[in-house]
Amino acid sequence: MARHIFITGGVVSSLGKGLMAASLAALLQARGFRVRIRKFDPYLNVDPGTMSPYQHGEVFVTDDGAEADLDLGHYERFTGVSAHQGDNITSGRIYQDIIAKERRGDYLGATVQVIPHVTDAIKDFAQADTDDLDFVLCEVGGTVGDIEGLPFIEALRQMRNELGRESTCFVHVTLVPYIAAAGELKTKPTQHSVREMTGLGIQPDILLCRCEHELPEGERAKIALFCNVRREAVIPALDAPNIYAVPLQYHAEGLDAEVLHHFGLSSPAPELSRWSGIVDRFQNPEGEVTIGVVGKYVGLPDAYKSLNEALVHGGLANKVKVKIKWLDAEIFEKADSEIAAALEPMHGILVPGGFGERGTEGKIAAVRFARERDVPFFGICLGMQMACIEGARSAGIEKASSTEFGPTEEPVVGIITEWMGKEGLETRAEGGDLGGTMRLGAYTAKLDGNSLVSSLYGGATEISERHRHRYEVNGKYREALEKDGLIFSGMSPDGLLPEIVERPDRAFFVGVQFHPELKSRPFEPHPLFSGFVAAALRQARLV
Repeated sequence: MARHIFITGGVVSSLGKGLMAASLAALLQARGFRVRIRKFDPYLNVDPGTMSPYQHGEVFVTDDGAEADLDLGHYERFTGVSAHQGDNITSGRIYQDIIAKERRGDYLGATVQVIPHVTDAIKDFAQADTDDLDFVLCEVGGTVGDIEGLPFIEALRQMRNELGRESTCFVHVTLVPYIAAAGELKTKPTQHSVREMTGLGIQPDILLCRCEHELPEGERAKIALFCNVRREAVIPALDAPNIYAVPLQYHAEGLDAEVLHHFGLSSPAPELSRWSGIVDRFQNPEGEVTIGVVGKYVGLPDAYKSLNEALVHGGLANKVKVKIKWLDAEIFEKADSEIAAALEPMHGILVPGGFGERGTEGKIAAVRFARERDVPFFGICLGMQMACIEGARSAGIEKASSTEFGPTEEPVVGIITEWMGKEGLETRAEGGDLGGTMRLGAYTAKLDGNSLVSSLYGGATEISERHRHRYEVNGKYREALEKDGLIFSGMSPDGLLPEIVERPDRAFFVGVQFHPELKSRPFEPHPLFSGFVAAALRQARLV
């Protein structure tokens, strides 16, 4: 039976629980254990699909079409284990399922309550499909004491009673702030956070203490004494130089050893050479390129978390540092001189995905600059669509636009109301619900064997990539676009939906309808990002 590790956070949010869970899972995996990570999100949205990136950060998409928390991206990148629909649950989804059952009469006249119905659903989620695993790590979003998180904490308390201490471990991530005026670290916030946990019926087994300065032995012993844990179970967690150094840092502080001690397990020392290699390559690059990302959510880098990491991975593949310049697309809707001033220093230009009309003319202007100046260009999802609209305007179709932005005489991009999915024809109403109604998850694309993209994929003629969109490039404009030099080098298997466009007469000009960043990992950089950064490196050597 799988052992469960529950990860909670106290004092403040944004302490890095997701990164901690991913790092611990990677360490256990390096010791030979089979792991999976799951995320509990207490908010009432069914999933984050309709939430603003400024509220929630990016929406991560799994192969099976789940719109999930960005922490699942950390989980995949650190462990190489692909997440699925069952790895992220929200309060909204739990209540939706319970209310649907109540309406059907499944509860046989019983009063439906938080305990036991909601807590039972949470426990079922935590334990589903775990028979072939050694460890299941469950991260609880939010901060202990939040009202919306109480059903999750109660469910975990019940699991400790039902499964026993030998099968469950509670890791509490907390803050030990440094007070500059006093010149010392303060342990009281951690003590109060643990007291809150014990008041809810849970005694943490391990404390991961986030701090900006070294945690003195005296303070470590003090935390152990007042929080009722072993001194060895108080693990300092200082800021790391980069996220890929975190597993090495936690191992050095004894986190994975303490987890195994809790469960009474032993194992050979973990094999961490590949992590050391990644950190060494990250910290000792042989060059540098600057990539301009022209987006609309650039005020919050977490909105493009997977994109950021995929560019880093592309840099690792080419042994260079990728310096990302986040550029607000709206500034490019002004004078051409401002566009040139912002983009001329860039060695590559990337236009990412997004929704809505705001900033789209600025993205089109960035595409035009890249095409005219022959600067390596990479368009993703909406970025590909903007490349096609720009190409159509270049071909003389002056009113080319997208129906996403309103009625248009030249719908180069339009809403898709039906497509072939994994289980046959899928349909969507144009005025239907927004949540969960896009083309989501992994779909196959057929590649032109003579294309640049095919060569980047190692000569492949068929690929599978993850999608998240409800608009597509209109195939009826293919002839006009290809006459202007923008060829369709990747199509859906039925030949109806354009998946990839490129300009063979440019150094690197590629647009893709899918999101390749979602499948990029530090040990397996995505080939499109590796190729894009390589092109940017060639550009850097020309200037």
